[in-house]
Amino acid sequence: MKNLLFFLFILCSFAGTAQKNPFKTLTETNGKIGIGTKSPDELLTVKGTIHTQEVKVDLKGAVAPDYVFEHYFHGFSRYMPEYRLLSLNELEKFLRENHHLPNIPSAAEIENEGLHLKEMNLKLLEKMEELTIYILQQQKEIDFLKKEVELLKENKNR
Repeated sequence: MKNLLFFLFILCSFAGTAQKNPFKTLTETNGKIGIGTKSPDELLTVKGTIHTQEVKVDLKGAVAPDYVFEHYFHGFSRYMPEYRLLSLNELEKFLRENHHLPNIPSAAEIENEGLHLKEMNLKLLEKMEELTIYILQQQKEIDFLKKEVELLKENKNR
């Protein structure tokens, strides 16, 4: 009889713990889900590391920075008419004064406001496209200077 009571006690203990919430760090407040937090501030708030193989970001409403090349090759952009590529001198002046790239938030802004992946990825792509244009411009200048040097050598040898 003692063994039967002991067995029932253990069985009830397991059944009781199985009813507990296995997601101790999962909360729901006002339709918002929190993982690792009791006070989610967005539809899904995760306080901790997320491990995933892929993140897909919907770009609806966002303008991809093709406007950089469109402006460079056509002199204007339908997608972003106000866009203007800074000269390298203007860029250097901006960097000297602000210590961060134009149209990219400063370290303090990112620390205070966080980093929005969609927005930041688009801005970084804009900067990559601008770098590509600067490289193209520099290559044209290098090619021109090479021709000038060749002409000077030819004139010197005459």
